[in-house]
Amino acid sequence: MDIRDLQGYGSFFMTIFLVVMLYGYIIHLYRSEKKGERDYEKYGRIALDDEVTSTPVEDKPASKRENEKEKK
Repeated sequence: MDIRDLQGYGSFFMTIFLVVMLYGYIIHLYRSEKKGERDYEKYGRIALDDEVTSTPVEDKPASKRENEKEKK
């Protein structure tokens, strides 16, 4: 077994690993959107609605805003 064989096996297993990671990430996004934790379609509109006057994607809860003001 020479270095070319090891490189071939390495690239094959790396490709399989990255495909599994990609599908895992897609499933994570799908499940979190179904649970209502986040709406990822809002983030897709960021590139289309890119103006100074556009509304934020997510509004920070009042408690987080107050904590940030107290820290400053």
